[in-house]
Amino acid sequence: MAAPTVTAGRASEPPAPSRRRARVDALLRLLVAAGAGVLLYASFPPRTLWWLAPIAFALLGAVLRGRRARAGFLLGFVFGLGFLLPLLHWTGGYVGALPWIALSVAEAVFMGAAAAGMARVSTLPAGPLWAAAVWIAGEAVRSRVPFGGFPWGRIGFGQADSPLLPVASVGGVEFLGFVTVLAGLAIAETARRLAEPAGRRRAAWPAVLLVLAIAAGPLALLVPVTSTAPSTTVVVAAIQGNVPRLGLDFNAQRRAVLDNHVAVTEQLAADVAAGRQPQPEIVIWPENSSDIDPLRNPDAAARIDEAAAAIRAPILVGAVLVNPDGRTTSNSALVWQAGSGVVERTDKRRVMPFGEYMPWRSFFRIFSSYVDRAGNFVPGPGAGVVDMAGVRVGVAICWEVAFDDLVDDSVDAGASMLAVPSNNATFGLSEMTFQQLAMSRVRAVEHDRSVIVATTSGVSATIGPDGTVTARTGQFVPGVLVDRTVLEHTTTLATRLRSAPEWALTAVGVLAIGAAVIRGRRGRVATGGPHDVAPAVREDGHG
Repeated sequence: MAAPTVTAGRASEPPAPSRRRARVDALLRLLVAAGAGVLLYASFPPRTLWWLAPIAFALLGAVLRGRRARAGFLLGFVFGLGFLLPLLHWTGGYVGALPWIALSVAEAVFMGAAAAGMARVSTLPAGPLWAAAVWIAGEAVRSRVPFGGFPWGRIGFGQADSPLLPVASVGGVEFLGFVTVLAGLAIAETARRLAEPAGRRRAAWPAVLLVLAIAAGPLALLVPVTSTAPSTTVVVAAIQGNVPRLGLDFNAQRRAVLDNHVAVTEQLAADVAAGRQPQPEIVIWPENSSDIDPLRNPDAAARIDEAAAAIRAPILVGAVLVNPDGRTTSNSALVWQAGSGVVERTDKRRVMPFGEYMPWRSFFRIFSSYVDRAGNFVPGPGAGVVDMAGVRVGVAICWEVAFDDLVDDSVDAGASMLAVPSNNATFGLSEMTFQQLAMSRVRAVEHDRSVIVATTSGVSATIGPDGTVTARTGQFVPGVLVDRTVLEHTTTLATRLRSAPEWALTAVGVLAIGAAVIRGRRGRVATGGPHDVAPAVREDGHG
């Protein structure tokens, strides 16, 4: 009898039902990844659902475990879109959907790359530990490239209301993000092992990791800070003058914006004279409170001087200055003393691409006519610190608060309090201002410093060194906050270490990926399998 023939290439193909099950399984994983991304978004301000972040990473960890790097990238990319598309919706409010979607997609690519690495290390012993480090490595990269990076949406920035927040004083935003991700991945691995037959003993290690991650917050409170002088206080006023209109044209009536801030300051002076408010020693105006260059425009200078004379205190004025070349501008914070004018100045050190300046302008003009509305701002030098009434004030102008090194530099240069002058009117009634407020709260804990947030249109706030919001304004209303601000002369462990925890976690993540690759190759050699195919993974995740 003749032997049956087998068509070449088909003998090893799985039957059709198996292929259908594989497709359904892949689709379900994608849906879970997308849903986990949406849960992560829901954990961010203005909501206080911080506990959704670990759940989101538990779901992501569950679908990534045992996957190949290519599948991990796709799952992480979908997870990133589920998170970033709603989180960054404010970026497209007045310029259309294309820039918003392009930014979200670009940043989701970084998350896909991180997830690919997480998938590779997921089956190593203590896999959640290495996978959490890989995620932080991904955040480190996207916070630096391209065009200086985009640190918005780092996991630590969503934990301002979490009991894990004190961790920021030990290892900064990155360590806070690490323990949050670790908690979620440890939940997934513990649950997976408990579901296995006789799996309780094998669940011990991920359970230990989970307990350590949860305990990190309370334990961080035990880490001492170094103090060089006792705490003191200073009365600080934050002025929110409001704007005549929302959106990109908020500054079309630039004189109205300046006049609003002068009027609110003069009203505060009247309240001080009547005994309704304490006399401030420092006054903080927001970014762009004078888009008319007061160094070139005598009328603007006179209005600011009137306000400073009325309140009898130096004012930190957010001003747009035309540089000597006549072509570029600087986003500056000027210390204005009545009768003397500008006595201190610091410029924004990291200007925003696609807003304050346009990289590759001729190229991006192909895609959007809004390109030509971007500015020609240039970054300034220095550590972002000014002296006001004998107080060293660290200044992080608007999105500078998202960059670790800029805030680190200010505290290292002796800042005993931080000011975040900001202009959120460009983005209308969006979540952006609440996300920025959460960043300021994390920075307060990270460096043990009071933070004063002053915005043109809200939300302005005063924040204590423990991250507590002591007072805040509404949005698109005039407002004034007067706070007896605590000045700390302390150094936290996070301040001393600066970026060392981030680099250490990044190194751990990269080494773990290398170990997983070597382990996989050795496994293929031992089984005689092809070297370009990942080893098979059983249902329990082991090769």
